Amino acid sequence: MSLTDLIRLWDEGITAADRQEWVTALDRFTAILEPTSKICFNIGCLLLLLGELNQAEKAFDKSICRDEHLAVAFFQRGITLYKSEKYEEALRDFIEAFNRMRGNQLIDYNQLGLRYKLCTCQVLHNVALAHATIQKWDKAEEALKKALTFKTEAKPNFVDQALEAVLKQELFQLIQLPTGELFRPKKKIVAQLEKQDFLGEAKVVASIIDKDAFSGFAPLQPQAPEPVPQKKVPEKFKTLEGAPHRVLFSFIPSNRWELEVQSGNIVFLLKKGQDNWATVMFNNETGLVPYNYLEPLEPEKGEKSPPPNIPAPPTTIAPERPASVKDENSCTNASQQVIEHSKKIVNKDHPMPVSSIVKVHFKYTVAIRVKPRLSYSELLAVIGKKLHLPEKRLGLSYKSQENGELISITSETKMKNAWIEVRNQRLSIWCKFLEVVALYDYEVSVPYDLGFHEGDIIQVLAEVNSNWLEGQCEGNTGIFPATFVKELSMMEILNSGM
Repeated sequence: MSLTDLIRLWDEGITAADRQEWVTALDRFTAILEPTSKICFNIGCLLLLLGELNQAEKAFDKSICRDEHLAVAFFQRGITLYKSEKYEEALRDFIEAFNRMRGNQLIDYNQLGLRYKLCTCQVLHNVALAHATIQKWDKAEEALKKALTFKTEAKPNFVDQALEAVLKQELFQLIQLPTGELFRPKKKIVAQLEKQDFLGEAKVVASIIDKDAFSGFAPLQPQAPEPVPQKKVPEKFKTLEGAPHRVLFSFIPSNRWELEVQSGNIVFLLKKGQDNWATVMFNNETGLVPYNYLEPLEPEKGEKSPPPNIPAPPTTIAPERPASVKDENSCTNASQQVIEHSKKIVNKDHPMPVSSIVKVHFKYTVAIRVKPRLSYSELLAVIGKKLHLPEKRLGLSYKSQENGELISITSETKMKNAWIEVRNQRLSIWCKFLEVVALYDYEVSVPYDLGFHEGDIIQVLAEVNSNWLEGQCEGNTGIFPATFVKELSMMEILNSGM
């Protein structure tokens, strides 16, 4: 299902719910093939409203599976379980909702599309009710006294009334979300679904017909006879400058001086710089591409051989093995085993390649020629020098050939594993700058949080999950929301690191 169809069904469901047409709204939401956590939450609320408790519980299960940090989903599932008389399970959900509050007095879901503020004292109120229902009056009193510390109003409220009921060992009312409160799509996105006519009605601006008022499409007017074609004088094509090269890898430019080329294109080399960048011509355009992305073309029969100062093109045929290796493997079919084994380890009896190409993916892509089997610290120093960045603030990763996942390089052992992934003396490395800049102030609410101010530079230590990062700032270490920071731009990196 496309995003447009999802937003349209979502908006139709909300419109029906605003008219209190609960069944129609439920049909619209259940028609979404791949519902998000918010859509599953809306389905659960409607089923709970219609009294379908078992189906509502399953809907809230799906909502929590898609977003395990949604405290209001735990709160609603706890209400569903309580109404189903599953008091022990309801108590666990209310406690989970309290943990997701992370010590805050409330969570305002208005920015996410739900017009509701879930307060911690409301969650603890339902925790106390679940304890009281299973005759644990001491636990209920303890939860309500804790709720008093999270009260958002100075005057007496439902918490005080519940505490009075617990002291008399009487049950009290369950707190629920207001009827019809659902997650809504953003108005700007819904407004974009309406088709707009940007062209308007056709209008005659100029016509060869006198007093022409026709506003549609007229038949073709008679055209003047075409001139008799004349024989074209043959031209002398200019000799192409530069040596022809074939492009081995596609290259995407990152500035106006670089030239976009695709794998298999034929370009003409005009100049090779000492920084491993080559000036080439392609489609009458001149620009820069990495020289190691190019391969000289072999001369065809009858053509002159290249000048002696141009190196011979690379060949895909392996060189002949030394005599010692031939003797050892002449009795059996072990030569094939040696070839396969040499892809994983380097033996003393096998010749070591003179150099390897490390392709580094950063804000841009660079290729570096290094000695094979460099250690982690040595490779980090080479990449830091090439990028003009502090090596201690860079993180390296390589892609596994088996599953395609990026594996962080944090030790010499993992660096050796990365060198095993070399193919044709080439190793691809992904480089990440381990620092971010704070977009907003973040205050510490629990001991393991990391507080900072807008504009602070934070060193990222680890990724907890898709929403939280672990970092260090001004000597303090803790976790913080990933949405409160952004990656540094190249100018900010240079200013902070140099």
